[in-house]
Amino acid sequence: MIEGVKTKKLKPIPDERGRLMEILRADDDIFEAFGQVYITTAFPGVVKAWHYHKNQDDHFCVLTGMMKVVLFDSRENSATFREVNEFFLGVHNPVVVKIPAGVYHGFKCVGEQEAMCLNVPTKPYNHDEPDEFRLPWDTDQIPYDWSRRNY
Repeated sequence: MIEGVKTKKLKPIPDERGRLMEILRADDDIFEAFGQVYITTAFPGVVKAWHYHKNQDDHFCVLTGMMKVVLFDSRENSATFREVNEFFLGVHNPVVVKIPAGVYHGFKCVGEQEAMCLNVPTKPYNHDEPDEFRLPWDTDQIPYDWSRRNY
């Protein structure tokens, strides 16, 4: 796994009224700081990639649908430089993934319905000077093919 990436398997607690599921707690080992909370969605087959942050970590949790979340370590001083990680997150696999600063990330909705991702970054978004550095989803600078693979 890419250096600094952490996961937390989530535990839905069901009862006859519905369910409850804690996502991120201040006493979790993957928690560092709170910046803000927001959601982003993707329609089936849509890829939203690539970007990284210099000053913040992200915590992704897919609440509805399913997403393939892909990470690429662009940090030259990292022991996992140029490593790629792939995670399938969502209703069939409730997990939080901590994405450290300097790691490119993106996602693709792999289900038949719109997927919704909750993010808890460690810093609030700065509209005047965004901490966001982008490459196109199909760049040749990242060794990843977003095509569906039928194993």
